[in-house]
Amino acid sequence: MSSMIFTDCSSSTTPRLLRFRRNPLFHRNHGAVFLRPLISPSSPRCLSLYSSSASPSPSPSATASLATEASAAVIDGKGVAKQIRDEINAEVSKMKDAIGIVPGLAVILVGDRKDSATYVRNKKKACESVGINSFEVRLPEDSTEREVLNSVARFNDDPAVHGILVQLPLPSHMNEQNILNSVSIEKDVDGFHPLNIGRLAMRGRDPLFVPCTPKGCIELLHRYGIPIKGKRAVVIGRSNIVGMPAALLLQREDATISIVHSRTKNPEEITRQADIIISAVGQPNMVRGSWIKPGAVIIDVGINPVEDKKSPRGYRLVGDVCYEEASQIASAITPVPGGVGPMTIAMLLSNTLASSKRIHNFQ
Repeated sequence: MSSMIFTDCSSSTTPRLLRFRRNPLFHRNHGAVFLRPLISPSSPRCLSLYSSSASPSPSPSATASLATEASAAVIDGKGVAKQIRDEINAEVSKMKDAIGIVPGLAVILVGDRKDSATYVRNKKKACESVGINSFEVRLPEDSTEREVLNSVARFNDDPAVHGILVQLPLPSHMNEQNILNSVSIEKDVDGFHPLNIGRLAMRGRDPLFVPCTPKGCIELLHRYGIPIKGKRAVVIGRSNIVGMPAALLLQREDATISIVHSRTKNPEEITRQADIIISAVGQPNMVRGSWIKPGAVIIDVGINPVEDKKSPRGYRLVGDVCYEEASQIASAITPVPGGVGPMTIAMLLSNTLASSKRIHNFQ
């Protein structure tokens, strides 16, 4: 593995946590941030971030200068995920009382990777917290592809299972595409089935499921009332898991999309045009303050360990975006950790609930 040099951009400046439960309304007026109550008939807990049009817009240089005087609002993914889990818990109870059905999520884990085992354990705990039944199959590293396919087939045929998740990555001797494609599209709560992705890409078609991490990114924008329609959005990274479906989702919301990837020329210049940035490349602190337009909204998907001798673990987690620099320029930003991560599992639970409702025709 090649070595990587990253710059620690930490400072003593800490952005303010924007708590959606308190219903504040953030807006900028010549770079200053103001708070006032928001009452929304559709979502009483929703927040809205917007630019005031009451005063003439300052010049770009003035905006950049003023933006550094105020820190960005922090998009509290952990808090939003908790609210979503509460909503799911209520729906699960309602469904159980009405028709006696409890949603079920099955996870297949191959091998003994500690990070994968941790993810599976967290998903199991999340299921328990909202009343969803969890099923698990653990197979050794040297299992055959056929053994994994057999496990998928059993869950496909099990009426108590409404969602199937194959924990990635799989061992190198297995064909990941074959295994993911074997999951029934009606139970593909990860949203990776090619038919689900194909429907996501087509106008006038709706996928049964949307991949959980990009779905969580868009849900954060919705829950905070951040407008997407007509905005310029840049997605950094083009993976099948996050970047590509995130771009498709933003396009469905009528944003104008650019995708920055490893072969993009002038990525900084392209990113600086964005009103909304979703970064998912796995490179610590790659996106610096100079890449960001004043007032942009940043969704940082990256979770990268970097050396930190002061930490008891010897490392700390940072995102793809240099948080300390970005928070002085952006209007809102997700923290790492505590931003997109909790939303991914919340969306997995949401997809599992939706699957059970669809299968049993329950509204």
